[in-house]
This record gives sequence, structure tokens and C-alpha cells, in this order.
Amino acid sequence: MKINSSTAGNFNMRCIEIERKALLEFKEGLTDPSSQLSSWVGKDCCRWKGVGCSKWTGHVVKLDLRSQGDSGFAILGSEISPSLLDLKFLNYLDLSMNDFQNIPIPKFMGALEELRYLNLSGASFAGMVPLHLGNLSNLHYLDLSDSPGRSWVSDLNWLSGLSSLRYLNLGGVNLTKATSWLQAVNKLSSLSELHFSNCGLHHFPHSLSNLNFTSLWILDLSANEFNSSIPEWLFNTSTLVKIDLSLNNFSGTIKDVAWKNLCNLRSLDLSTNALSGDIGKLLGGLTECSNSSLEELLLFYNEFSGQLPNSLGHFKNLISLIIHDNFISGPIPPSVESMLLLKKLDLAFNKMNGSIPESVGKLTELTKLHLYQNFWKGLLSQNLLQGLTKLEEFSISSLDKNFVFDVRHEWVPPFNLQSIQISDTSLGPLFPAWLRTQKELSSITLQNVLISDTIPDWLWELSPQLNVLDLSRNQIRGVLPNSLEFPFAVDLSFNRLEGPVPLWPYVGILYLGNNSFSGPIPSKMGQEMSSVLVLDLSGNFLNGSIPASIGKLEMLVTLDLSKNNLSGDIPGSICSSPKLDVLKLSSNTLTGELSSSLQNCTSLSFLDLGDNRFFGNIPEWIGGSAVSISALRMRANMFSGKIPERLCRLSHLHIFDLAHNNLSGSIPPCLGNLTSLISSPPQPSGNFYSTRQMDLILKGRQLGYTYSMCPMDLILKGQQLRYTSTLGLVNIMDLSSNNLLGKIPEELTNLSTLGTLNLSQNHLTGNIPEKIGDLQRLETLDLSSNHLSGQIPTSMSSITLLSHLNLSYNKLSGPIPTANQFQTFNDPSIYEGNPELCGPPLLVACHSPNNGDVEDKDDKDEDETEDKLDKLWLYLSIGLGFIVGFWTVLGSLKLIFKCG
Repeated sequence: MKINSSTAGNFNMRCIEIERKALLEFKEGLTDPSSQLSSWVGKDCCRWKGVGCSKWTGHVVKLDLRSQGDSGFAILGSEISPSLLDLKFLNYLDLSMNDFQNIPIPKFMGALEELRYLNLSGASFAGMVPLHLGNLSNLHYLDLSDSPGRSWVSDLNWLSGLSSLRYLNLGGVNLTKATSWLQAVNKLSSLSELHFSNCGLHHFPHSLSNLNFTSLWILDLSANEFNSSIPEWLFNTSTLVKIDLSLNNFSGTIKDVAWKNLCNLRSLDLSTNALSGDIGKLLGGLTECSNSSLEELLLFYNEFSGQLPNSLGHFKNLISLIIHDNFISGPIPPSVESMLLLKKLDLAFNKMNGSIPESVGKLTELTKLHLYQNFWKGLLSQNLLQGLTKLEEFSISSLDKNFVFDVRHEWVPPFNLQSIQISDTSLGPLFPAWLRTQKELSSITLQNVLISDTIPDWLWELSPQLNVLDLSRNQIRGVLPNSLEFPFAVDLSFNRLEGPVPLWPYVGILYLGNNSFSGPIPSKMGQEMSSVLVLDLSGNFLNGSIPASIGKLEMLVTLDLSKNNLSGDIPGSICSSPKLDVLKLSSNTLTGELSSSLQNCTSLSFLDLGDNRFFGNIPEWIGGSAVSISALRMRANMFSGKIPERLCRLSHLHIFDLAHNNLSGSIPPCLGNLTSLISSPPQPSGNFYSTRQMDLILKGRQLGYTYSMCPMDLILKGQQLRYTSTLGLVNIMDLSSNNLLGKIPEELTNLSTLGTLNLSQNHLTGNIPEKIGDLQRLETLDLSSNHLSGQIPTSMSSITLLSHLNLSYNKLSGPIPTANQFQTFNDPSIYEGNPELCGPPLLVACHSPNNGDVEDKDDKDEDETEDKLDKLWLYLSIGLGFIVGFWTVLGSLKLIFKCG
């Protein structure tokens, strides 16, 4: 039956009166703020907007009230009246993209027996999906997808009633408890599309006795929680055209796959998993089809290794090859010149090497070419790029210093780029004038390319259209203009810029660190730059106080003012932004007690106040309102009093540095309960710890931007080291150089993931905890300059990662352990100041208790002999005896000193 809402009048067919009343009753229960249903008046409901009637019978067969999402206003809501049951011939119902404010899907919808199409996606329904939908035996299309977590299903067996179903989308519906989901879906023999994205699925059966969905074209299981290998039976589904298993945690190698069964495959997305193995074998297997249909191959964010095979040229229909962020090595095979339809080639963040072949320049359909962060050698000339007339995005960098990007200063490119990213090669010393010809640029990155020029005026003229400008790590000089319309992200850090800090009112992310800016932070910064989210002014020569207007930055996520000459108090308004995540004020001359207003920073995960002049007690609120802190650095101040026990509540804390203060009292035993130092959370790969992802609406569209996190300077193994990308892997507790008393709490040995423990230069007493060997991840242990006594626990020798040890200047006694790591500690200075220690590497030998009687007898015989000799010398010569006695005593003292 053909559904057409516009032809009813041509046959003089009016809608059925009972159905007209049902529609009006349905309308009555809805909220309609944009008057979307204003046409629902009069007798002929077949002419109402969204209503479709049969041109033969006049019955309402279609109700299409999908919200016009692009306008953002035509949204219906409230309740759905059961009057819809009077539409006996309704076979099409679309209420998608509306807002029904978390009401459940009405159970009576399962009684609309003629329905063939039901779309409730994105309409904000919530609660359990009613099993009654299983009564819709005529249904061909069912879409209940929505934001994750709104709806749930505990059992999918009701799907067996949908024998005619061809399209099923439950994306975002929680299926965690539906463990037999695959068996239920396998009963749908007519199913051609299955979309179970973001459903919380975690069990993927590796065997299926009878593969029943033999009509399946599209399989989307992305963004679930699978953590096994990919079942081999999946690759026997020969009808599949698209497979999307991205954003899971699939692992292992893909082997013994009969790729020849997947010759209809056009799109394969295995991205963002933990898959490994030889990329060459995987791609080689895909060439088993004599005429590959593959158009899209997405393997990025995995652990594939090996080299791209020359058989890559077999994929003549390939449009997108995206394999960035793997461990792929070797060169680009020359055979890529056969991939003439290729539009997107992304090989970034691998270990590829060799020169970039001329064959890449023959890919004339390319719109995106990303070769960033590899080990390219040789020359990339403008001749290679000359044929890429459709190029819109281009990125390249090489970690091999022998790579040269050879483009003339006055070159006129054949393309018109929207995004360019060139790093770690030479473009300087002048700004490349050819960029001036690129009128559509929205993103420019020229990082570490040896530019020592001033920024040309023509670049500033592009600022209104730019989303990203990154000129960091060059030697760019000059003074920045005070007023520009940068709409998003600017990184000019690590250059030679000077003058006052500019006020750019529309910037969202601004990195000006490690330049030579001077003067005070502008007092009106809060008013003039109210849109800023990330502000980094570190490593300059700024002075004066932090302006109170900083509190006007109500969208601020990261603030880094470290390594300047700032003075005064922290303004009470600094925590006005509820999203403030990173606050770094270290290495200034800030003073005063910490304001109680800082407790309003409830979202803080990174707080660095080190190397200032703060005093007073460490406030209790740090362990109260700021419970999300993972890095707390307050070293080198003048804090006093006890370490608050409320700090033990910081369950995310893995960097804890209170060194070089005036803290007193004992170490709270509850510090042994710090959750993140007891068991490590799962560690994401890549640059997760050095970056954060941010989604912003810019120029009417949502953009995802990855911005850099602040680095942190930590004292590890006696050296100051800067951590960025690996900061999340550092687990440290440093309480050194304070006035702490009492014993080392036994509870600290619970911190099994701790990498550095420094308690040196305090007044600690008692023994080293016997169970210290439980700290199996410990690399650095410094307990020097305390009053510790007893023996060095033998369990310490089991800490096989320990590489830096200092136990000097205590009251330790007994033998130094000799097993495992202790064999590598050959520097006696790490034990000095403990006169009762013995054994290597000290020169003091340890005396065995079993030989004590023999040694005493020998000593007694020697004493008697010496007495006789002394008497003999005394009789021979009083004077000579005096001289010999004097030197004997002096020599004995010298011997004792040497052995001690």
C-alpha cells in the first residue's frame, strides 16, 4: 500500500471521522510550543501536516511527526494518547527527535498491529522498553535509539515475534542484562540492518550453532564493552556490506579468517580497540576477493604492526584508508598509485619510514592526506603535491631529522586547504608566503619548523576564520596585536614574543607560555576574555597580583600562571568557574593562607601551588569538596601543622607532594587507603594523560578539540623531571623535608602501585615496616636523614623495580641485604651515617654469632701476648716504650676510623 498524504484530495476522499477525533485527542495530550500542528483544524485530516491517508480508502495510514531537528524549535512532547489505537490502519509512525521528557514508551503501541514502520529515536523516552512491541508481527522497521542509559531491556526474546523485521536499531538502550541478545537476533531471518551501538554489551558468543540472519547487510556493534577476540563465525556472514566493531576493547590477532566470504564488504571499521598482529597479513587476506568492493577501511587506534603490503594497490575501490595510531613500520608501497578513487589517507602516529613515494602524488582524488608523526626520510617536494588539486587537509611531520619538506617560499599550491599541520621539519626562517594563497584555511599548525620571523599581517587577517592557530616551539619574535577575533584555539608557546599579554575577546583556548611577556596580567582580562576555557601564561616575566577579574572567566577549565613573578594572595574569585579542572600557580612569590573560597573548586583534578610562600595549615576542604583531585603538589612553601586526615578521602590521588614545608605530627595511617595507589585504574593508550578532549559549538557546528594538559615538574630519583604524556602513569608520595614524627605507618605498604616514596629529612623513628616488600612497583625509596632503627627488612630485596635507594643517616643496624636489587646498590653513601650497619658495599664486615667464642679466645691470647711484649719493652727502655705506645694507639684509632 503506497502512503501519500498529499493525494487524498485528488480522489475526493475525506478522512474517517473517528480517526479525525482520535488525532485531535492525540494532539490534545501534546505540548507544541512551535505550533507544528497548527494545521490540524477542519474536517479533512488527510490534509493536516504530517498525516497521510490511503488514496483508496481515506484511512489514516501514516503519521510523520519527526521533529525538524535543524530548526531546533519544532519539538513535541508531554503524553501520547491511547486514542492512536483508533487508527486501525496506521502502518507508519514516526515521533523521532522530539522530547517526551523521560516518559516510558506506551505499552499500547504493541497493539498497533498494522505498523510496518516505528521510529521513536531521539525522542527522550525512558524506562524499560515494553515487551508488547513483540506483538508487531508486520513491523519492518524499528528504531528506539537514543542517548545512552535512558531505556533498558533485560530480555530480548520478544524480538522473535517480529518475524518481518528488516531494520533494528536499539542504539543507546541498555542491554547489559540481555545476555542472550545474539540468540534473539539470530531468529530474525529477514533482518538486513542491526544497530546495537552503545548498549553496554559485554558478551559476544564465539560459537553460533545455526547462522540464521543470512540477509544481514549492516552490523553495527560499536561503542560496547566487548573485551574478547572477534568471533571467527562473524566473518562467514557473506551478505555483510558493512561491519562496525569500533570503540570496544576487542583484542588479539585476526587470523584464519576466510576473507573470501566477505567479498561484498564495502566498509570495515575495527577502530579504537586493542587488536594486534601483522597489518600485512590482514590486508593480504582482504585481497582474496578477485574484485574487492571495499570502500572504507578504518583500523585506527589499535596495536597493528608490520608493514603495508604491496598488495594494497588491489583495493581499487577504496575511498578511505584510516590507520593512524598503530605501530606500523616500513614505507608506503608504490602500489598505492592504483587506488585512484582514494579520498582519505591517514597514516599518522605510526612508525613508518622511508621516503614518501611519487605514487602518492598520483592520487588525484585525495581530499585528506595525513602523514603526521612518523619517521620519514628524504625529501617531500612541491612536485609531489602538484597533482593533488582537491586536497583539503594536509599534515606531515617526521621524528627523523633527515626529512626535508622542500617547498619554495613563493610556491603557489594547486589546492585550497582548509587545514594544514606541519611539524618537526624546516620551513623557516621566514613565514611560508605560499600559505597566503590558501583562502579557506580554518586550522594552521606550524610547530617546531624553525621560523624566526615576526608574524605577518596577512596571517592576522585570517584570524576571524580560524578555529586553530598553532605556531608553538619556534623562535617567533615581536609584540602581539591587542585585539583580534580568534574564535577558538591559539598556541604561541615556546617562542620569543614579548610585550604585554594581549586581550583577545573571542579566544577559547590560549597558550602563551614560555615566552617573554612582561608586566601585569591585564586587570580587565575577566571581562574582555569571558569565553576562555584554557589559559596558559606560564614561564613568562609577568608581575603584580592575580587580578580579581579572573573570577569572570566562568567557563575556565585550565589556568596555568606558573613560573612568573606574581605576588600577593590568590583572589577569592578564582574558583568562580564550576568546571575548573587544572589550577597551576607554582613557582611564583604568592603568599598568604589559602582562602576558604578555594573550596568552591569542586571539579579540580590537578592542583599545583608549589614553590611559593603560602603559610598556615593545609586546609581540610581539600579532602572534602575537592574529592576529584588526582595530583596535589604543595611543596616548597611554609605550610605548618599536621597533615589533615581528610586528605585520605582523595580516592583519585596518585601524585601527592607536600615536601619542603614545616609540617609536624605523625603521618596519618589512613594514607594507606588511597584507592588509586592501591589498584591502578585501566590506563588508556595514546596521549590521554597529556591531553583532554573538548566539544564546543563554533560557527554553528560542534567541533571536537584535543587540548594539551599542563605538564608537572616532579622530583624523582633526586632529579627534577618534567612529565607530560606519562603524567598519569606516575604514582608518587613525597613528604620529605618536614618535621614529621613517629613511625612509618605499616598501612603505607598497602600502596602497591606506588612508584616513589620519599620520607627523608624528617624525625621519623621506629623500624622500617617489615611488609615494605609489598610495594612491588616501587622504583624510588628515600628514607634518609631520620631516626629509623632496627634492621633493613629482607622483604625489601623482593622489590625488583627498585633503582634508587637512600637509607643514609639513620640508626639502622645489622647486615645489608644482598639478594636481587641490593646487588646493584654499590654506592656506600646510600648507607652512610648508620654506624651499626655492616656488609657490602660497606667495608665493615658482619660478625657471625656462631664464631663468637673462637673470636673471644683469639682476642684474649692476642691481649696476653701484647701484655708480655709491653712489659719487655718497658724493661728495655722507658722512652722507647712511650714512643711505640703512642704510635700504636694512634694507628689503632686510624684503623678504626677507616673501617667505620
